[in-house]
Amino acid sequence: MLIYFKKIIKLTIVTFTLGLLFSISTLWYFSLDLPDYKILANYKPPISSRVHSGEGQLIAEYALQKRLFIPYDSVPKNIIYSFLSAEDKNFFSHPGIDAKSITRAIINNLKNIYSEKRLQGASTITQQVAKNFLLTSEISIKRKIKEAILAFRIERAYSKERIMELYLNQIYLGEGTYGIAAASLEYFDKAVNDLNYEEAALLAALPKAPNKYNPFKSIERAKTRRNFVLKNLYDNSYINYTEYKDLKKKEIKTKKRKIKLLEEANFYSEEVRRIVTDTYGYDELYKGGLSIRTPLNSNYQIKALEALREGLEKYDKRHGWRGPITNLNSVDWQKDIKEFIYDKSLHWELAKVIDVNQLSLKIEIENKEVGFIDFKNIKWTRKKSFEDLLKLNDIIYVQKIKKNKWSLKQLPKINGAIVVMDPYTGRVLAMVGGFSFKLSEFNRATQAKRQPGSAFKPIVYAAALENGFTPSTLILDAPFVMDQGEGLKTWKPENYGKKFYGPSTLRTGLEKSRNLMTVRVALDVGINKIINMTKKLNIYEKPEEVFSISLGTAETTLLKLTSAYSTFVNGGKKIIPIMIDRIQDRRGKTIYNADKRKCITCEQISYLSDQVPKIEDNFEQIISPETAYQMISMLEGVVQRGTGRKLKHLNLNLAGKTGTTNKNTDTWFIGFTSKLAVGVYVGMDNPKSLGKFETGAKTALPIFKD
Repeated sequence: MLIYFKKIIKLTIVTFTLGLLFSISTLWYFSLDLPDYKILANYKPPISSRVHSGEGQLIAEYALQKRLFIPYDSVPKNIIYSFLSAEDKNFFSHPGIDAKSITRAIINNLKNIYSEKRLQGASTITQQVAKNFLLTSEISIKRKIKEAILAFRIERAYSKERIMELYLNQIYLGEGTYGIAAASLEYFDKAVNDLNYEEAALLAALPKAPNKYNPFKSIERAKTRRNFVLKNLYDNSYINYTEYKDLKKKEIKTKKRKIKLLEEANFYSEEVRRIVTDTYGYDELYKGGLSIRTPLNSNYQIKALEALREGLEKYDKRHGWRGPITNLNSVDWQKDIKEFIYDKSLHWELAKVIDVNQLSLKIEIENKEVGFIDFKNIKWTRKKSFEDLLKLNDIIYVQKIKKNKWSLKQLPKINGAIVVMDPYTGRVLAMVGGFSFKLSEFNRATQAKRQPGSAFKPIVYAAALENGFTPSTLILDAPFVMDQGEGLKTWKPENYGKKFYGPSTLRTGLEKSRNLMTVRVALDVGINKIINMTKKLNIYEKPEEVFSISLGTAETTLLKLTSAYSTFVNGGKKIIPIMIDRIQDRRGKTIYNADKRKCITCEQISYLSDQVPKIEDNFEQIISPETAYQMISMLEGVVQRGTGRKLKHLNLNLAGKTGTTNKNTDTWFIGFTSKLAVGVYVGMDNPKSLGKFETGAKTALPIFKD
């Protein structure tokens, strides 16, 4: 008997030893190529970055995944309790894996195998963190062993709160959302703090099978799973029986999140995207959860876009009708026009001509609505009748006037841009880079380099005032010829009307935009001084030192020229355009602030005091305050008596300058009030003449006026 007992003991020891050796070797084998769990210490989940206007309106969102980060301390208890009840009720007590859950799952799975039911899992939240962050979703024993090993290691390295924070921000919850904050907005259009228990339970129901239990797709399955979570909440004593009964009866009420972006600000937000990407990199913008506040004024932006579109359409109508988009002789023509992309923000529609007579046109809209275009709405086409204009089955653009009444539209060939700035700080309050962002993302305010023409002349005259000239200094307006060197033609600039007016004051030369006077001013001042001023004002970087530059032959952008004009308004100081006021990281820390001004004695002044803090800027003084004052006076004269006199009847304190290049290729108007600087550019993307009489006063100035 004793011998038999000793054999049992030896066998037990051997078996235990072999089992221990097998376990150690298994752990050693599967630990060889495990990923480094320590990366979780600094893990930052990819989060959406958002761009807001000055008043807080969302104008753009950049993300690879729908995700918003929320720290553990900010997660409401009802959400934590719901996820514990749905996924891992022993989370705060187990060491990484839950032995009780595993045993229960094994027993249940033996039954499931026998009855051919789906097998159950027993993964803890820690194991899910290990799988989601460090492993793949491969279904295998090997992956489960690795998952368990990593779960033990993660539990030793991090607090339960950190593990839960990682889980709640990483878990996929359907509809393209990752993490509870994004899912709360997507399903309920609520912040997580506003969720009640039945909503929190629904979110906790989703990780098991996000697509299957998606309330937008199957409300009944979602309700069944939610009620299962509610039952667990009751079993775990997080809610009482009365609450459980009441919550179980409630219907699921979802509210699809609708993000209303300011579509009119697409050019602006795209410029911001380029700036942030160039400065911080692609990953930081699309994954870093940046909060980007811009100075954009939504009202200014909308009005600027409307004014530009109206001005470009007016020019286009002056030059007549160019014909229909295409002709489609098919019943289902709506299916054949998908290739014709157009901007919905124009509020236009595509239509087909279904009947034509001399004075009326019958059309069918894309939604099969029938309407009419009256002859008075096509006078701009210069056609005598509709029969000369269109034929059956022509596809055209139209815009609704009233019930059954439509007007004929066509996309302008011309394009342009507007910039609105605060001349004292450089904050860009509005920017429109073209007729339609959807049709062309090219930003004509920042990317198009064009000749400013006469809009450059104020820079020449400012240099003159800085070098001994006065507004009353007499300059000869007479023919001018300059030898440009051996083998080159002589340069013979002319005035716009090809007339000469003799000796005239400097003020008159600017008001009437006299080319010959401007060239003589440049000759007297010295081209080097003018070029130095352009560099200080950031109009040009390395311009050619030629006298034709005084007439605006060197190319620049609308944003740069508008910034330069701001110097006249603010007393002669250089300002740098600001399109981003502030950037904060995912935790709210400010990583960029555009305002570099200093508040003098702020710390010494009590909020109870009558004293007002003094904020001083450190902007570089480019021209003297006296010169800036005289330039404002002279540019006011342009509006009162000169090329900008179409603005005179507005009875506002306005100043500015028109600009027209050779053969009327590029046209400009840069103007300002005491509070705003506004620049307008109009021209073809492939530069060519706009027409004989299409000057800055006719094309750009009316847009500024609107």
